Amino acid sequence: MSGKYRYVIMTMIVLMTIINYVDRGAISYAQASIIKEFGLNPKTWGEILGYFGYGYMFGALFGGALADKKGPKFVWLLAGTAWSLFEMGTAFAGNIGLALFGGSALAGFALFRVLFGFAEGPLFSTINRTNANWAAPKERGFVTSVGLLGTPLGAMLTAPIAVLLLSFVDWRMMFIILGFLGLIWVVVWAKMFTNRPEDHPKVSKEEIAEIRTTQGLLKTETTLVEAEQVHVPWYYFFKNTTLVLNAIGYFSFQYVNFLILTWTPKYLQDTFHFELASLWYLGMIPWIGACFTGLLGGKISDALRRKTGSLRIARSGLAVGSLMLTALCFMLIPTVNSVGAVLALMAIGNAFNFLPNSVYWTVIIDTEPSKAGTFGGVTHFITNIATIVAPTLTGVLVASSGYTAMFVAASVAAGIGMLAMLFVKPGRFKQFTQREIGI
Repeated sequence: MSGKYRYVIMTMIVLMTIINYVDRGAISYAQASIIKEFGLNPKTWGEILGYFGYGYMFGALFGGALADKKGPKFVWLLAGTAWSLFEMGTAFAGNIGLALFGGSALAGFALFRVLFGFAEGPLFSTINRTNANWAAPKERGFVTSVGLLGTPLGAMLTAPIAVLLLSFVDWRMMFIILGFLGLIWVVVWAKMFTNRPEDHPKVSKEEIAEIRTTQGLLKTETTLVEAEQVHVPWYYFFKNTTLVLNAIGYFSFQYVNFLILTWTPKYLQDTFHFELASLWYLGMIPWIGACFTGLLGGKISDALRRKTGSLRIARSGLAVGSLMLTALCFMLIPTVNSVGAVLALMAIGNAFNFLPNSVYWTVIIDTEPSKAGTFGGVTHFITNIATIVAPTLTGVLVASSGYTAMFVAASVAAGIGMLAMLFVKPGRFKQFTQREIGI
């Protein structure tokens, strides 16, 4: 792509995100075989799904800081290799638990899910560091949404890929094959990516000028070069109300996202008695709209920025409206009885949930681009408390009150995020920033 090599980089990021999401979601389609083989129940299964989040939180936190310090390429290669190996190791997790941890298959799965989560954790904060390096200010929303497109695509493709593999091989071999695909991506990425566009032979001087331009900047925006002139300590994140509230808003998104990813297959099997062979297409339905709105949201956000001159309208306003509609859709699900109506509401609600997906990351770049990786990691740490809470709490709620409680909890989570985003004010207010960090 002449003069637009940064979009080649973003396309490769989409592919890696798809691999990442298929790797984390495939276990949900192996749940019947794993539960039967190791004698698990809904509560312990929810715990296994939730263990991923413990590692994921800390992986995001340390991965983001490492991406700022060592560069995103180092983190991409390290994390991609590690999570692919732990994906393969999941095939043997239960048996390792039985052999080494007092006969507890649960302990074995806990170990590998935590390690796997830790290795996957740096992905999105490293994407944010990459976008801060490679994207022009005027296209931050769109480029971020392109990078994040792999989230709904990966979630949607998890069902057909996992079911297809399970129709030919057992669940253990499925994990091994998926891990091997991740290692192939790592090898290719090592040859085609550099930390900054200035270091890449395929990036023209004209494209670098386009990326680093100051033309059209809002008063509260800055370029990466300008931002690097000021040292901002990591703890400044917690002095900035916008960054903290933005993380809470993103938590709400992730709660709904991870709930659908981990519990939809079991919900469809338990409630409507579908067999695994039917889940390859049913599991795709909740993600179809999100594939479009996740990308569209970045375009809408950039258009609002351009037309209104307000980052608050372009970022926060979009998130508030979307989360309100998400909450409404999930609140309506318990009122319908047919699988078609349930899946339609789930798909619409998830589409609204993904509309501002890029916003949460763009707010960080808008507010402090010099710490896009570190602050992205802190944001993702807070956000991914949801990867523990959503599957674990759902297991408890389903066991005690049925699936209705699962959807009510999703609505409440979206409502909390909507309230948080009401008070988010993106942008780098330089006078305030310098006073806070002691300059």
